[in-house]
Amino acid sequence: MRTASQDDVCEVACVHPEAVARVRAVQPDASCVEDATSLLKMIADPTRFRILSALNAEELCVCDLAAVVGISESAVSHQLRLLRAHRLVAFRKEGRIAYYRLLDQHITSLIGGAVDHVRE
Repeated sequence: MRTASQDDVCEVACVHPEAVARVRAVQPDASCVEDATSLLKMIADPTRFRILSALNAEELCVCDLAAVVGISESAVSHQLRLLRAHRLVAFRKEGRIAYYRLLDQHITSLIGGAVDHVRE
């Protein structure tokens, strides 16, 4: 009798050298892997993800973000500094108000894709 864990592995040891070579040729280098995993760790925090998700809807000021996420303006500012340092958000000043947005389409797609994936 087979167990579920036996069904999800190869039944015989068989390496496909051509497939291995093709995939190795397109793997990111160590620096890229480190940067990408750092970015994903930054997004993985629930508070930061809520901030990013809010900014995926539209550009918001710090006060509005605090109201949407349900934390203090000081806490939002702290998280935004981290997100800016990891190149996830950008800001602009309009008078004395700081408005934040997602940095680029890559981040927009990443946040939107994550939400879409878990909603399916």
